[in-house]
Formats: sequence, C-alpha cells, structure tokens
Amino acid sequence: MQAMKRSCLLWLIIIPLVSACNWGVPKNNAKPAVTRDTLAYTYKVIRQRADDCGNKPDTACTGISIIYPVFAGNKTLNDAVIRDLTNNLRFAEYKDNNLQQLVRHYFSAYKEDKATNPGVIYEMKGSDSVLRQDSSIVTLQLSGYSYLGGAHGGSITKFLNWNTRTNKKIGLNDILSGDYSASLTAVGERIFRKQEKLSDTASLKNDYFFKDGKFALNDNFLVTPIGLRFLYNEYEIKSYAAGQTSILIPYAQIRSLLRPNTVISQYIK
Repeated sequence: MQAMKRSCLLWLIIIPLVSACNWGVPKNNAKPAVTRDTLAYTYKVIRQRADDCGNKPDTACTGISIIYPVFAGNKTLNDAVIRDLTNNLRFAEYKDNNLQQLVRHYFSAYKEDKATNPGVIYEMKGSDSVLRQDSSIVTLQLSGYSYLGGAHGGSITKFLNWNTRTNKKIGLNDILSGDYSASLTAVGERIFRKQEKLSDTASLKNDYFFKDGKFALNDNFLVTPIGLRFLYNEYEIKSYAAGQTSILIPYAQIRSLLRPNTVISQYIK
C-alpha cells in the first residue's frame, strides 16, 4: 500500500466559471478576436464520497472530485481530455482506460488501506479547464491535488494545447522550425538563471534536479499570446517545499525559431 502511495500522482485544479459562447457571424473581412470562443463546451462533474462518510463533512471524509470540459461534436478532443486525465491521475499499479475505472481503484485502495489504518482519510481533486480559445487554438490546464495519508499531499499541473483546425495536439515541432532544441534551451536557461538569481557559470548540481546538472526544458508547455510558458512540477527540478517553477520564453526572444503560418502567428507583431 505504501508503494501505491508513493507512485500515485493525483492533481487539483481551480476551475474558472466559464461558458461556451456564440458571438454571431462576423462581418465580411472582419478579423476574429484573439480571445473569441470557437468551440462550445460544458463541464462534466464526477463526484463521489466513500461509503463510510455518513453525515461527515467533506473535510472529514474520503472523497473524489473530477471536473472536465466536454466539447460539442468533437470526439477527438474529448478523447484527448479523458486520456490526459486518466493517464495523469491513475495509480501506477493500474492501467485504467477511463475515469470510471480510476474512481473504482481509488476507493478500492482506500478500503484496503483503512483495514490496517482505520483513521486514514484520502482526498483527490482533479480537473481540466479551458484557459483560452481563439480562431485556431484552445488551451487547457489539467491540475490536481491528492492526499493519501502520508506526510503531505501532492499536486501537479499539466497543459494541453490543441489546434482546432487540424484537430490535433500541438507539439513544439508544430510551431518551431529546424533543429530548434539547443537554441530554445539556451534562451530558457538564460531566463531561468535570471529568475533564480544565478550567474552564467553557477552550478546546477547541488540545488536542482537536472540530469547531470545540465539545464533542460521539459515538454509541459502552454501556448500564450506573449510566449511559451514551461512549467516544472514538484520534485521535477526542485524539492517539494520549493513547489512549482515556471519559465516564460517570449516570442520576441525566439523569433528566428518560429515557423511561419502557425497557430501562434496571430500573436506575433
């Protein structure tokens, strides 16, 4: 059971109250607004309490809450959202294919733990929320929190960038050209060192978890109107106490790496 606790990553998100909007048909030659909604969606909620909760408040009871958007008529995107939630919230011991399986395994793990630890209380809250939409892209944030009776809970945040024209997930290769990795990493390291108040030659071996003490960007990035935001979660490059670390790489600093005519072209002046 302890192994299950160590291997489980379950996450929380604070969901903004949003609604799907239809803004009407634009006039001829009118340029779509960058913040304009283009996909209709509603939020679906999975919420359940343990059988032994009785009249206890949620704070004193094992429960689970998962909230995510369902996009009208877009099975491919909906499947991607479910897949991300399931993969990122599931127990490592299980290979869940959907959220219903994940919920069952969560409560099974709780009952097993409770048999030898009667006072244990589990908590899991996770969700996906729409951060932004425009005429060619929708960005989502998956995040969550869990507490499984250990010393402390765990939290994490993940991003999904979706091209609404091709109906596919956006990778760095879709917006950056050529052999961009080294150049992008160099820009990211300069920004990271400035944020951390480190000199250009200061070692990264002692206070950070980068492999071989060498700075590296991860693949957890968010497309924003001003740049690419990379986010490192707890334990990824720093201790739990240090929490998350975010790096924003402005488009202005990587202009030579940007592909023409991509979903971010509208943001480049």
